[in-house]
Amino acid sequence: MTTLLVRNADVLVTMDGTRRELSGASLFARNGVIETIGAQGMTETADRIIDATGCVVTPGLINTHHHLFQTLTRCVPGGQDALLFGWLRSLYPIWSQFGPEEVFTAAQVGLAELALSGCTMSSDHLYLYPNGTRLEDTIEAARTIGIRFHPTRGSMSIGESAGGLPPDSLTENEDAILEDCIRVVDAFHDPAPGAMVRVGLAPCSPFTVSRDLMQQAALLARDKGVRLHTHLAENDEDVAYSIARFGCRPGQYAEELGWTGDDVWHAHCVKLDAGEIDLFARTGTAIAHCPCSNCRLGSGIAPVRAMRDAGMRVGLGVDGSASSDSGHLLLEARQTMLLQRVANGADAMAAREALEIATLGGAQALGRDDCGSLEIGKRADLAIWDMGGIAAAGSWDPVAALALCAPFTVRDLVVEGRLVVESGALTGGDLSDMIARQTRLARNLAERL
Repeated sequence: MTTLLVRNADVLVTMDGTRRELSGASLFARNGVIETIGAQGMTETADRIIDATGCVVTPGLINTHHHLFQTLTRCVPGGQDALLFGWLRSLYPIWSQFGPEEVFTAAQVGLAELALSGCTMSSDHLYLYPNGTRLEDTIEAARTIGIRFHPTRGSMSIGESAGGLPPDSLTENEDAILEDCIRVVDAFHDPAPGAMVRVGLAPCSPFTVSRDLMQQAALLARDKGVRLHTHLAENDEDVAYSIARFGCRPGQYAEELGWTGDDVWHAHCVKLDAGEIDLFARTGTAIAHCPCSNCRLGSGIAPVRAMRDAGMRVGLGVDGSASSDSGHLLLEARQTMLLQRVANGADAMAAREALEIATLGGAQALGRDDCGSLEIGKRADLAIWDMGGIAAAGSWDPVAALALCAPFTVRDLVVEGRLVVESGALTGGDLSDMIARQTRLARNLAERL
């Protein structure tokens, strides 16, 4: 039995049903579950006591879309100024040189970056498996960092010779894909409350897999009780491909294949029209909004205001760190807020709504009713932000400062009642060693190619 007491927070942001914010508050957890939250300092003893004086405490941030392997190919010259399809074509040859060491190291670095930005749970979309790579290479990386992990078994089966986008060498046989999906779900998926690993199925996109694989993946996921994820309606090229290839818009294609429902979350959805927004709202289909990546690739501004107003579930994603070149959840929350203001006016989204999307919204998108808010009975996943630095100096509203001011590094990060970041440093693994290995591997790839 382990206990944790976080006491004397200047502000504790609950994200509960009434969005309470408690001053001078404390939180007590036992065995990773919150037992008590109080507006006054508690007197309980605990195995671990954290003094949060001068800090804002929030639920841990939740990342709903990533390609962790891409942290090894940031700022590649050939793809820096390309749209989505051109960017992918410039990077496929590099990714084909990856193996288990590259994928593990890239995932470890990417998850460390997320943890330091206040992220307690992340999904990942690994859709290529060159040179012996397996999904468990990323699962092991997450174990070393200590955050909750939702890896998805992605796939590509339609290469250039069949009208798809990726080179044939990076595609897989569809029967083999489905067999490995069964293997990884049976081996690693944990449906229990408080699970540290849950596995999803994630054919990469409508332009990299067949109609049959999309349908078979949906049937398999529902048979296994796991979630479905893919890219959808990311930019104008994506929509044009869908119309030309399938004779319909992306939302209709998803509906025809069984890819709508409360067990589905799509990445991007920048180009959803009003009918598709209504479809997703009615069916409980969620999205992972990736604003920095959408800006980096010139994809556009997703209609998040319209989505939220329609009742859609929206979470945030940093996307691959080669398409946004960073993995900082607070940056994504800030960018979400700013882009909706650019598109719809200065009152279109408040800082607190952006933080809600980054926490509770992410939990809802990933189907985690045990996380995303600080409430009795929920898991003890929380971020502690020191407001005494220069970023928040002079701020009258410390909660809004998290989204309106310069990016913060989390002071302490707690997952399942355990410290993952303490005083701004990872507790799991040597960060300098991770960076050195990542740098060495990136240089080796550049020299080889």
